[in-house]
Amino acid sequence: MKVAIIHEWLDGYAGSERVVEQMLELYPDADLFVLCDFMPAAERGFLRGKVPTTSFIQRLPRAQRWFRYYLGLMPLAVEQFDLSAYDLVLSSSHVVAKGAVTGPGTLHVSYVHSPMRYAWDLQHQYLRQAGLDRGIKGVLTRWLLGKMRAWDHASGARPDVILANSRWIAGRIAKTWRRESEVVHPPVDLDGFPFQAEKGGDYVIASRMVPYKRVDLVARAFRAMPDRRLVIAGDGPEMGRVREAVGDAPNIGIRGRVPQDELVRLLQSARAFVFAAEEDFGIAMVEAQACGTPLIAYRRGGASDIVRDGETGVLFPHQEEASLIEAVRRFEALSISPAACRANAERFSREEFRARFADAVARAQAARDAAP
Repeated sequence: MKVAIIHEWLDGYAGSERVVEQMLELYPDADLFVLCDFMPAAERGFLRGKVPTTSFIQRLPRAQRWFRYYLGLMPLAVEQFDLSAYDLVLSSSHVVAKGAVTGPGTLHVSYVHSPMRYAWDLQHQYLRQAGLDRGIKGVLTRWLLGKMRAWDHASGARPDVILANSRWIAGRIAKTWRRESEVVHPPVDLDGFPFQAEKGGDYVIASRMVPYKRVDLVARAFRAMPDRRLVIAGDGPEMGRVREAVGDAPNIGIRGRVPQDELVRLLQSARAFVFAAEEDFGIAMVEAQACGTPLIAYRRGGASDIVRDGETGVLFPHQEEASLIEAVRRFEALSISPAACRANAERFSREEFRARFADAVARAQAARDAAP
C-alpha cells in the first residue's frame, strides 16, 4: 500500500507537527508533501530523514519569511500535488491540506486541527488584531477571506473520513462544512512531564502572551485575590498589557520565558494550572495533568474534553474575572488527587493516539472495501 502524508508547512515543531510525527511512526514508508519546508535543522528529527515534496510556494519571493502572506495561493498549491499513485492519503490540516485532490481509488483520511479559523468564526478577531478591520487593506483582506471561505466549504467534501482533534472542533466542522467527524485527541509527550504528588501553594499560568490567551484576565483576577499567589511564565507581544494588569500586586510574579526544565518544575509543584483561553484542544493542559496538577480552565474549547470537572480540575463558564475567582474558590473547596490528574492525562498519550488513529483508518479501509 502506497501512503502519502500531506501537511501545510514546516517551520517549527509544534502541535500539528506532533501529529505528523505519529503518522510517520505508523506509516514509516509514507511520502511526505508540504506547501513549503523551512524547518530548522535542529528540529527535523521527527521527519525520520524524509525530504518532503514541496509546492511552488517554496520558490516564491521571500517565502521563508512571508509564506503566510501567500494564503490566497495555498488552495491552488495543495491541488497541484499528484496523488494518483497512492492508495491512502493522510492529511494534517488546519488551513488547506484537507483540500488535496484524490481519485476514486484513493482513501483520504484528514486529521483536522480546525477549519480555517480566520476565515470563519474568528475572522473579526483576527482582523482587529492585525489592524485590518478598516481601510483599503481591510477591504481586500475581507474579499480574500470570502474567497477562502467558499473554497474551504467546498473542499470540506473531499476527504472520505474526517477526524477532529476535539469535540469543539467537531462542532466547528459540522457548522462550517456540514460534515460529521470522529474525535481523536492529539498526541501528548507525557514522558516529558513526570508525575509529582507533592504540590506547593502557587497557582501557575504558562503561555504565549497573545490576546486570545487572556493572561491579562488571569492577572486581574488574582490581583483581586491578594491572599493567593500567581506565577506567570511566558513572553510575547501582549507582555506590556499583562504587566499593566499585574500592576504592583505583590502576590503575582512574572518569570518571562523559562527553559523547559524550569517549566516542568513549575507545573509539577503548582497548586493548580490556570488556563483562560478558548483553545481548539490545549496540549499545555494535558502536560499539567501529566505532572499530577489540577486545572482551572475556561469551559469553551478543548478544555471540556480534558478537564473532568470536580475530579481533575474546575471549569469556569465565562471569560470574566468574577467567573475565574469563583472557580478558584470552588477548586479550593475540593480535594483533587494528583494521581487522578495523571491517570486522566494518560488518555492523551502518543500510544493512545496511534492506536485510535490506526483503528479509524482500518475501519475506513474496511468500509470502502465492503462497499459495492
